[in-house]
Amino acid sequence: MNLAAIQSALRERNLDAWLFCDHHHRDPIAYRVLGLPEKLMVTRRWFYLLPAEGEPQKLVHKIEAGHLDALPGAKRSYAAWQELFDGLKHLLAGHRDIAMQYSPNNSIFTISLVDGGTLELIRGLGKNIVSSGDLVALFEATLTEEQIKTHFAAREALDKITAAAFQEIGRRVRNGGTNEFEIQQWILEAFGREKLVSSDTPVVAVNKNSGDPHYGPSSTNSAPIREGDFVLLDIWAKQDVPGAVYYDITWTGFVGKAASDRQQEVFNAVRDARDAGAKFVEESIGAGKTIAGYQVDQIVRSSIKKSGLGSYFVHRTGHSIGTEVHANGANMDDLEIHDERRVLPNSLFSIEPGVYFPEFGVRSEINMLVRSKSAEVTGRIQNEVVLI
Repeated sequence: MNLAAIQSALRERNLDAWLFCDHHHRDPIAYRVLGLPEKLMVTRRWFYLLPAEGEPQKLVHKIEAGHLDALPGAKRSYAAWQELFDGLKHLLAGHRDIAMQYSPNNSIFTISLVDGGTLELIRGLGKNIVSSGDLVALFEATLTEEQIKTHFAAREALDKITAAAFQEIGRRVRNGGTNEFEIQQWILEAFGREKLVSSDTPVVAVNKNSGDPHYGPSSTNSAPIREGDFVLLDIWAKQDVPGAVYYDITWTGFVGKAASDRQQEVFNAVRDARDAGAKFVEESIGAGKTIAGYQVDQIVRSSIKKSGLGSYFVHRTGHSIGTEVHANGANMDDLEIHDERRVLPNSLFSIEPGVYFPEFGVRSEINMLVRSKSAEVTGRIQNEVVLI
């Protein structure tokens, strides 16, 4: 935990303090930001107050009194509920505007982790609770130079694996046949050779299955891949080292000499929307402008709508990327939520518009890295349907 940086961020936002609280690991963000052990046995409520000025304060249960000892600050303990309430009053005395893992109307639901009863308790003490969303993005989703290097290393491996996977599909289709699950397992074996790890298995989706945004094959549910099939690969992984950052891409291909006119038309619309989003980010950041996630979504979604395909684009444009493939920075979203969080320097995110029909779907995913005065697509960019 970087206490000085957190306190500086609180002062910049005119906040009095950031209040963390948990029991039974309901708030994983707290453990990551504070640097607490993720496997700590927590059966009682703890509270940790980081003020904009002065010494942090701890409130812990007497049977788990040492849980916050690794953190700086004065400690107070409780057993009875009356002692808990008195301890909170003491903890929060002199502070009014308090950041917590909360989002008004549960808008950014990945941040809104504090339960309603605890919010009532803190408000009942006369405190104004504000969302910690921007703070979480700053301390969870902005990357160090070493982390950025791990992203590019994963890119080098995954771009090669993706290209090779399409070649492997073609080889197998023309030499006895294959299916989605077999290709998925081939990709996972490639991960192992390259010392990559992933939170989940890659998506290999053929024809109608590519029209399901979160489809995944299994050993018991896997479509064959044949000549004339449309194939979508969604692949994400990171290096198997502490603090490594994901690379996450989606490409599409056709087994044969040429995709259908309809498949090509939809691919072109998705590609152009993706590129419009990337151009907006590059030009805005290059001009020194501050942008929010919802603005990127608006640009991309507008392009899809102009193609007459807006009703088939049913998810956000992109997500924050970090040590988790879906990280806690700004998402490129004005559909599922109106994400007003700023796109911060040294943050990473995807742009991945998709259009989905019952018979097939197209998604094209790139990653973008934002610096203080520039932005870039970090990997290969698909411009045509891959002919397998």
